Amino acid sequence: MPQTIEQKSTLYDRDLNLWLEEAIAKLKAGDFQNLDVENLIEELEGLAGRDRRELESRLTRLIEHILKRCYVNLPECYRGWELTIIGQRNEIKKIIKQSPSLKRHIISVFDELFNDALEIVQTEYENTIFPDTWQFTHEIDLLLTTNFWKQS
Repeated sequence: MPQTIEQKSTLYDRDLNLWLEEAIAKLKAGDFQNLDVENLIEELEGLAGRDRRELESRLTRLIEHILKRCYVNLPECYRGWELTIIGQRNEIKKIIKQSPSLKRHIISVFDELFNDALEIVQTEYENTIFPDTWQFTHEIDLLLTTNFWKQS
């Protein structure tokens, strides 16, 4: 006898957007008994992780371009790198404004992200000497405002 595989048939599995709309409506109505709590927790954890990953990605790109601007002697590229730095800083500021507690996350992962960025720039510009450690401030507000290349 062939076995039948049970298909998941919850709204969450069939239509995430509709499930979200219904979950929001239930929360607004105070209908907590009919909430799909297990999947709601999963989605909230996913959101928190997504914000941290986006912040990490943007910070890595910021560090990468600061390193390029400070250490790679290609004046014709400076403007492009500076524009990327401005864009990444603005997006990081928006994330932190929405979730100020993520500043702590930046501090906890900074060295790892610096190493990721360093690997990228060392591969891209193998004839350029980059420092093995971050040479500038770790203070987030200064990291998001200071033009480190003007200090050199």
